[in-house]
Amino acid sequence: MLDKDQIAAASQVLVRHWRDGTKFDALEPRLRPQSRADGYAIQAVLENQSLGNLFGWKIAATSEAGQKHINVAGPLAGRIMSDTVIADGGTASMKGNEMRVGEPEFAFVMGRDLPPRATPYSVDDVLAAVDTLHPAIEIPDSRFGDFASAGEAQLIADNACAHLFVLGAATSANWRAMDLVEERPQITLRGQRYLGHGKNVLGDPRVALAWLANELRGLGITLRAGEVVTTGTCHPPLPIQAGDHFAVDFGVLGQVSVGFA
Repeated sequence: MLDKDQIAAASQVLVRHWRDGTKFDALEPRLRPQSRADGYAIQAVLENQSLGNLFGWKIAATSEAGQKHINVAGPLAGRIMSDTVIADGGTASMKGNEMRVGEPEFAFVMGRDLPPRATPYSVDDVLAAVDTLHPAIEIPDSRFGDFASAGEAQLIADNACAHLFVLGAATSANWRAMDLVEERPQITLRGQRYLGHGKNVLGDPRVALAWLANELRGLGITLRAGEVVTTGTCHPPLPIQAGDHFAVDFGVLGQVSVGFA
């Protein structure tokens, strides 16, 4: 386990590369996290050094395609900071972005706190604490030049590849009565259409949401009312470039879009 000074130093390296828009190979051996716990400890310090406030949480690698993309075996949790949120229909900068993919996602905004407790939260427990469902787009990236070889612990320290995030309007549809597993959002990009699938998100976006609540529970962190949780891509990450317009139609659940400059 890294000590407090090592955790702070590792965080400072990541923050510097984040702010400069630069990449590097790996944290030096004495600062390199060796476990998920080390990774989350470094990530927690990143929050304190951010220019923004905690807006919510993201889940990386909830789909098989997402896991292959960053070469990990399962999901990772990361923080979404308020200074990384792009308005729906707005424009995202491509500066410093080497991953260059967009991801259509189901996002939930919490209506009440889910504090740490001894027993895991069930899907029903977590859904009962949700206020609203939103269409969303995540634009991930990594501070590591070769993110596919960075490994799980370093990627968690790297805030689970959090970069930019777009939150659509809350749906007015009765989403609780719908089978989100079989929802098929339509993505439009450079004149091509792609179909996402709710089942790509850990088998069910609601299961992914419960995973996040329990991951935070295990870390002693409260998932708070008002925080957003975006549950991971429902389509394999789609390559983007400057000048693109990435639009997702979630049918009755709403639409969300972003441009790239």
